[in-house]
Amino acid sequence: MRYVLGVDGGNTKTIALVAALDGTIVGAGRGGCGDIYNAPVSGTNWPDPAAAAIANVEFAVETALRAAHILPSDLLAGVFSMAGADWPEDFALLNSAMRVRGYGRSISVQNDAMGVLHAGVANNVGVSVVCGTGGATGARGPDGRTWHSSFWQDQAQGATQISSLALEAVVRSELGIDPPTTLKQRFLEYFELESVEEVLHLFTARPQNQYGSIGGIVPFLLDEAVAGDAAARKIVLEHGRALGEYARIAARQVGIEGTPFPLVLAGGVLRHPSTLLPDTIIERVQITSPDARPTRGRFEPVIGALFTALEAGGVTIDDALLGRLAPTIPPSELFATVLEYRVK
Repeated sequence: MRYVLGVDGGNTKTIALVAALDGTIVGAGRGGCGDIYNAPVSGTNWPDPAAAAIANVEFAVETALRAAHILPSDLLAGVFSMAGADWPEDFALLNSAMRVRGYGRSISVQNDAMGVLHAGVANNVGVSVVCGTGGATGARGPDGRTWHSSFWQDQAQGATQISSLALEAVVRSELGIDPPTTLKQRFLEYFELESVEEVLHLFTARPQNQYGSIGGIVPFLLDEAVAGDAAARKIVLEHGRALGEYARIAARQVGIEGTPFPLVLAGGVLRHPSTLLPDTIIERVQITSPDARPTRGRFEPVIGALFTALEAGGVTIDDALLGRLAPTIPPSELFATVLEYRVK
């Protein structure tokens, strides 16, 4: 029997799934950050983020292969949807690394936004907006044209950037530059500290970044925005408009702006119960594409990579295949992204 491999490498985690050609998932694995620009190297033997990321991908894939009781030589195709697959040299690096490891007779590397799109849209045509630890936008047109935002989108990322803006708002308020904000009390409660100065010290004192990501602040930022706090609401609305602009650009780049294309919204930040951020994204996109159809991905992003791998193996993604695949998707714990961050 032959198999295919789908991998989704993000800033928080890397997920690998192995499936038989009938769509049945037979192995799964999870590793650390798969972004060749951002994978942590502190406390490891890896010389740089790229080496660390590739090691994390290898761990996830080998775990999935062991669970499936197969060898790399059994893989017809491997598809890797990767955060950090931005420039041609990035694709070349990742493709070479996966080819050396034998992770498929055919190997394809794509930006992670493209895996999200295929997971959410059966025919793989439309626009995807990802707002998780980081941010990404991808699009595919009916003629096969693709576009992903990559470093074009540094100004509108995900949880880490949004949380930094929230901290900046609290600092400005504390200094009297801006009006009071309810975010101050939420920060103090979250970090179990007594003053804004102590919070600021956490993220600026030597050694730098000793407390990890600030991204866990996002849930209460969204809570306060919905409750009406002016500072929180401004951050969320401006970020939503920015993400919407990139989605509009993505649609334009592949020739579907103004048509009734699917708009797939994904990522941990967009799973918050508040609709303020996604509604703002949608509103912005519908300025020039009023018939754009917002949707949430039915499946995790790695399933999109798996779909592409199955298609590379000559398989059609139809209802019968989905009927076999869906019951074999691993439990939700495998895919969990921990945005919450507590200082001990």
